[in-house]
Order: sequence, then structure tokens, then C-alpha cells
Amino acid sequence: MPVSEMLFWFLTALALFSALMVVFSSNPVHSVLWLIMVFFAISGHYILMNAQFLAIVNLIVYAGAIMVLFLFVIMLMNMNTESEPQKSQWMKMAAAISGGALMLIMIAALKDNVGAVSKTSGEGSIGLIKNLGNVLFTEYVVPFEISSILFLSAMVGAVVLGKKESSKIVS
Repeated sequence: MPVSEMLFWFLTALALFSALMVVFSSNPVHSVLWLIMVFFAISGHYILMNAQFLAIVNLIVYAGAIMVLFLFVIMLMNMNTESEPQKSQWMKMAAAISGGALMLIMIAALKDNVGAVSKTSGEGSIGLIKNLGNVLFTEYVVPFEISSILFLSAMVGAVVLGKKESSKIVS
């Protein structure tokens, strides 16, 4: 068995185990930490597919920024067993049935694609950052610049809206 295939199966097992731990962990902070492990495993899959840009963006945006936001929200909510709403037996049963139905739909949709992993994964230059930059700054330079102007105007608008009014000094 090639090393890349062994690494693929290891990352797959790690992602599935971590995702199950997200669901079954009783502590919300532990769930967030397990979710970060899922994102690392997914980034490993991106690297195996030779999509380094997606792997880095996944780590920076999701495992970095979004997970820090989740942790802040969980810590600000100060959840404990006394303040957490109690779930009825009907809600648990409905959740199990819904999850099982979703799993059956996913299995039915993906059953023909099992084992259809591309033989060229890890080869070629399809997902390289150099090629992405080349395409962005040649073929799509106008939409890229328009989106940068849009982001700049959104940042200026956020600063203007967030700026506090200067209070007048009353003497």
C-alpha cells in the first residue's frame, strides 16, 4: 500500500473520529477543540489532493479565526448544566431519526463514488498557489480588483458606522 494511500486512510479515520467526538463530547470547549482536529484532517486531505491554497485557507480561516470566535461565544455564554435547557425524550428520538435519515441519503448518494479516488492525486500542478495567482492576475484581474474595492468600501463603512459620536463638552 503506497504511503499516500495510508496517509489518506489515517486522515479519514482521524476526521471521522474527531467529528464523532464533536457530537458526543459533553463539554462545549472540548467539542470546539475536536472540531479543530477535523479541520486539520481536512487540510491534510487538501494537501494530498495538491490543493495547498485550500489547505492553508482552511487552517487560517476555519481552524484559526472561526474557532476562536466559537470559543469566545462559548465562554461568554458561560454554559453549565444548570443553565442548559433540558432535552425531552421526544427531541432526542427525533434527532436520532433525522440523523439516521440524513446518513442513509448520504450513503445512497455516494455509494457509486466509493473507490473513485483519482490516480493522479498528488501529481501535476492543478491546485498550486502559483497557478491560482497567475489566473487571478491575468484572466480575472478586473473582477479581482472590483472585489478588492468592494472589500475596502465595506471596511471603511464598518469603521464609519462603528465610530462613536464625539460627546460635546457641556460647561
